[in-house]
Amino acid sequence: MQIELKNIKPQYMSEAEVKASDIYLQKSVVFEKRKKYLIKANSGNGKTSILNFIYGSNLKFDGEIFYNKERKEKEVFTYRKEHISYVFQDFKLFPSLTLLENIQLKNRLTNYKTEEEIIALINRVQLGEKKNDLLEKFSLGQKQRVAIIRALCQPFDFLLLDEPFSHLDNENIEILISILKEELEKQQASLLMTSLGTVSCFEFDRVLNL
Repeated sequence: MQIELKNIKPQYMSEAEVKASDIYLQKSVVFEKRKKYLIKANSGNGKTSILNFIYGSNLKFDGEIFYNKERKEKEVFTYRKEHISYVFQDFKLFPSLTLLENIQLKNRLTNYKTEEEIIALINRVQLGEKKNDLLEKFSLGQKQRVAIIRALCQPFDFLLLDEPFSHLDNENIEILISILKEELEKQQASLLMTSLGTVSCFEFDRVLNL
């Protein structure tokens, strides 16, 4: 299982803007299963864009993306149901639903976690007392924890994390890293994570600079 990028470039960025990139305009960049990748760059250099291209939520790029060699980018909408999960930087949560309802909504599509497993994860991220509260009342850090737990409620070969700990303190980061490591090992999956700089929360197999 792998994802391959060939000569990828955002249509809204010039060649001069991406000429030093380890990903953009490269002949071939391959992400393999069971490996961890850090994509590092300053703000505005296309970190979110590359994850959106891979996930298929933004198709404004030149070049090609292959899923498991024979699948091209047009197939991503069916491929990601079982193979790619994504924690968006802006979370994509529903503020008018409760914490638990936000997670259940995803899990009903996949039937991947039991109710007991979901409650256990909510308790581990220290939000158990808020599981029936509306998301509109939550802080950014609380929403970030909910978004990460929701992303784990499906099968995946690749987990995409877009600056996943930007609103969290060290205690909550450590809790989430432990949960993520367990799930990645359980699913024998790969991690693609973006960051503004070097991070030490995972042992990355490769660091790519945008």
